[in-house]
Amino acid sequence: MTQALLRAKQHLLTGTSHMIPFIVAGGVLLSLAVMLSGKGAVPDSGILKDISNMGIAGLTLFIPVLGGYIAYSIADRPGLAPGMIGAFIANQYKAGFLGAIIVGFIAGYTVKALKQIKLPKNLSSVSTIFIFPIVGTFVTGGLVMWVIGQPIANAMAGLNSWLTSMQGASQMTLGAILGGMTAFDMGGPINKVATLFAQTLVFDHPYLMGGVGVAICTPPLGMALATLISRKLYTPEERESGKAALIMGLIGISEGAIPFAAADPIRVIPAIVAGGIVGNVVAFSMGVLNHAPWGGWIVLPVVEGKMGYMLATVLGALTTALTVNFLKSRNKDEVSEKEQAVKENEDINVDIEF
Repeated sequence: MTQALLRAKQHLLTGTSHMIPFIVAGGVLLSLAVMLSGKGAVPDSGILKDISNMGIAGLTLFIPVLGGYIAYSIADRPGLAPGMIGAFIANQYKAGFLGAIIVGFIAGYTVKALKQIKLPKNLSSVSTIFIFPIVGTFVTGGLVMWVIGQPIANAMAGLNSWLTSMQGASQMTLGAILGGMTAFDMGGPINKVATLFAQTLVFDHPYLMGGVGVAICTPPLGMALATLISRKLYTPEERESGKAALIMGLIGISEGAIPFAAADPIRVIPAIVAGGIVGNVVAFSMGVLNHAPWGGWIVLPVVEGKMGYMLATVLGALTTALTVNFLKSRNKDEVSEKEQAVKENEDINVDIEF
């Protein structure tokens, strides 16, 4: 069992290490475009729109890359196409990065099982570039489309209806729910339900975006702060990701925390949910109003109650940082294991290039 978990972590790490450059490039370019526009929204014209499109492309492509390289780690090159295509399809059903992880494992183990089938010699020579990718993609894509895709879509619709029914609840209860949902999957389906709920009511109830705008940025800011507070708990690659997360957090790009959550979901997701709840509840309790359908400190010019907004952000990020570092400090040995795994991945890539 322990060996199986270690192998699963190795596959997860392979996926995240290939995914990080896409998130960093996409997130920073999108942040730059939003920051230079000064409107707290994605630019709609000119060169800034072009730059934002580059950023959005990076933040779209990381999903199939994550799924593809998890499958690659399990089944080698024949797993790459099924993992990428399956994760891409899953994202059409709003499954987010968590869906990509699940699909990556499905694709990888599907192709690995196919490779156990003995084929005639005349077919073996084309199996890795023809048979395994095609059959693996059909099986993985079919599972997403015909088995798990529609239930995911139905669950999101039900979640949206439930959230709408909560409008009559107390602000603290609603704040805790919205904060937890916004931080949970960082741009994934649950995050989308919560942020869309607040964004559509921003003109009539700007206090909703006052809290959600904070919860959008606390996951990346919290993880950036965590890497600064306890550097020894993170690999050099994660510490570099922390710098990019800091920029993305300030501009309101939640995806900056995804490399950390994908690599260690058991410890990171509870910590960022706790930070999102604290940030959102503090903003609600201090009467913060955000008139922009966006988050992060980029919207400060249109926020009423700026000190409350910044205090809520700091407290939420600090909650995330202290919680995740406490959880990780109980498993310090994993840091050296992850560094070794990264080194092995680099060695494998060098071998492939030669």
